[in-house]
Amino acid sequence: MLQTIRENSQGLIAKVIIGFIIAVMALFGVESIVGGLANNGTVAEVNGEKITEPELATNVQNLLASVGGDLGDLDEGLLRQIALNQLVEDRLMRQATRDANMTISSDAIDRQIISSPQFQIGGVFNSDLALRTMATQGFTVQGYRQALQEQMVVGQLVNAYASTSFVTEAELDRMAALSSQTRDFRFVSVTLGNRTMGEPIPAEQIEAYYQNNAERFMLDEEVSIKYVVLDKSAIFDEVSVNESAVQAQYDAESSAFNSASQRRASHILLETGGDLSEEDAMAQAADLKARLDAGEDFGALALEASSDTISAEEGGDIGYTDGSAFPTAVEEALTALEVGEVSAPVLSEFGVHLVKLTENTVNEYPPFEEVAERIRRDISTAEVDALYFSRLEDLANLGFETTGLDDISSELGLEVIESEMFTRLGGSTEITSNANIIAAAFSDETLLDGNNSDVIELGDERAVVLHVSEHNESTLQPLEEVRGEIAAILRTELEKERASALGQSLLSSLQAGSSIDDVLVENELQWIEQTDATRDQPGLNGEVLQSVFSMPSPSEGEPIYNGFSLSNGTYIVLELQEVTRGSLSQLSLAERATMTDTYIERDGRETFEAFVANTRRNSDITTNLEPL
Repeated sequence: MLQTIRENSQGLIAKVIIGFIIAVMALFGVESIVGGLANNGTVAEVNGEKITEPELATNVQNLLASVGGDLGDLDEGLLRQIALNQLVEDRLMRQATRDANMTISSDAIDRQIISSPQFQIGGVFNSDLALRTMATQGFTVQGYRQALQEQMVVGQLVNAYASTSFVTEAELDRMAALSSQTRDFRFVSVTLGNRTMGEPIPAEQIEAYYQNNAERFMLDEEVSIKYVVLDKSAIFDEVSVNESAVQAQYDAESSAFNSASQRRASHILLETGGDLSEEDAMAQAADLKARLDAGEDFGALALEASSDTISAEEGGDIGYTDGSAFPTAVEEALTALEVGEVSAPVLSEFGVHLVKLTENTVNEYPPFEEVAERIRRDISTAEVDALYFSRLEDLANLGFETTGLDDISSELGLEVIESEMFTRLGGSTEITSNANIIAAAFSDETLLDGNNSDVIELGDERAVVLHVSEHNESTLQPLEEVRGEIAAILRTELEKERASALGQSLLSSLQAGSSIDDVLVENELQWIEQTDATRDQPGLNGEVLQSVFSMPSPSEGEPIYNGFSLSNGTYIVLELQEVTRGSLSQLSLAERATMTDTYIERDGRETFEAFVANTRRNSDITTNLEPL
C-alpha cells in the first residue's frame, strides 16, 4: 500500500526518467521498461517469472540498434539467444535486489531525473521538452518510476560486487615483475629479396596453379540497375502552412503547458486498519496538527509517527505531482495550501494524512513570437510526413504492379537513374554500396524473374525501387590474362621458401654453437641489437616482441635461440641473452596507480561475473528457444 503511494507520487518531473533509462540501456535494454506491458508468448521463465516473446523481440531490436546491423547481416537464432540471455540475467539481478530488500530514495531518483541532459535546454531542465518527449514515447508515470528505481537499484548491486576488490603488495609486485620486465636480445631479419632473380618459373607450374586455384581468377558476377528515389526532403517545397493553424496549435500547447503546474508535497500517514480505526487516526492526526501549529518540525514528527517509514526518513517527502499522481483527497488538499502550509487531516483509501506543500511551480508558456517558427516547422513536417507516406504507398503499389520504372517515373515525377556495374561486394556510390540495395539487385525476383524490387527504405526519409538493367555472370579469366600475376605469386612463394631455408640454416648453426658471421656477410645480413627492451618497445615489430617475450629465461651466459616467419614471409632468427625482472620501484606513482586500478577493475568484474554465474546455477530457469 505504501509503495503504491510512492509509485504514484512522482508527478511531472518523474515522467522524464526515460532519459536516464536510455542512458543505462547498454546494460539491460529497452525490454526492462516495456517488457511488462505484454504477457503473451512466454519464451522463458526465471524462478517463475515469465519472459515474453514481445520482450524478446524488443531486446533483439535493441541489440541490432546497438551494433548498427540488421537481421540480413546476422544469425537470427544466435541474436535471439544473446538477447534472451540478457533478459534472463536482468531478471536474476532484479530478483536479487528484491531478495536483499534493496531500495533507492525518491530524492536520488528526482536528482537523476532533473540532471538528465536529454531533458535540458542550456543545461536547465525543461518541462515542455520533457512533456513532448514523453508523449512520443507513450510511457506512464508509474512505468517511469518503477523502471528507474529498478535500474538504479540493480546498479547498486553491480557496484556492490564490482567495488569490493582490492590488491595486495605481493600481487602488485608479481604483476610488476612481468609487466616491467626487460629483455636483452638480438635478431637477424632474413627478408625477401632477389635470391630467385633470373630463375624462370616453369610454365607447367603456372598452369597447374591456374587449374588448382581457379576461384582466385574468377571475374565476379555483376549487375547494373535503374532506380528511382522518393526523397522526403524534396517534398517540403510543396507544402505551405496556414497562419491560422499556427495560432491554433500555439493556443493548444499554451493551454496544456500552463495547466501542467508542479507541486511537491510531504506527508505524515497514519495507516488505518488492524488496531487503528479511522476515528482514532483522525484524532491522532488532529493532535499531530496541533503540535505542528505549535512550531514542531514536520520532518521530526514524520519520523516519529508516519506509517510511511521510507518517506519519513526524507522528512515526509513524497515527490512531485501534476495534479494526478496522489490520491484525490490529497490532491484536493494541496490545491488549497500555500507553500509551507500543512493541511487538516485528510482521509484517503490509504489512511489519514497530514499534507504539507513544499514547492509550487506554475508554468508560463513562451510568447507566440518565440515559438511560432518552431510550430510552423512542426506543422510543415507533419504535412510532409503525410505526403511522403502516401507516396511511399503509391511507390510500393506501382513497383509491384508494373515492370520497369517508366510508369513509376511518370506517375510520381521521379527521375530514373542508372548505376555503374557492381558486384555482390557493392559499388562505389552510396546507392550501390548499400547492403539492402545489393541484396535486392541480386535477388531471384529481380535478377531472374525481371521484376521490380520491393520498396527499399534508406533511413526514415528516402525510399528506392530498382530494376536490373544488365547482368554479367561470373566467368573465369583466361590464363594468358593472369599468367604474369600467377608468376609473381609463385616467385613470392619461392622467395619465402629460400628466406626460410636460409634462416633455418642460420638457426641450426647457432644452436650447434657454430659462428654465422661469414654467412651473414655473404648474404648482406646483420645482427640487430636490443637492450632493455620492454613488452611494448616502440620501433620494434610486434611479432618479434611477442616471440622474444614468450621465450623462457636463459641461463646466465648461455643464450637461447628461436626462429620463425613473420606474416610477410620474412624469417627471424632470435638470440635471447638476458631477462631482467621488473619491480614496483621502477614504476612511477601514476603507473603504479594505473596497475592497481586495472587489477581491481578486472578482479571486480570477475567477482560480479562469478556472482551472476552462481545465481544462475541456483535458479530455476526454463526456456522454449531451440538450442543452437
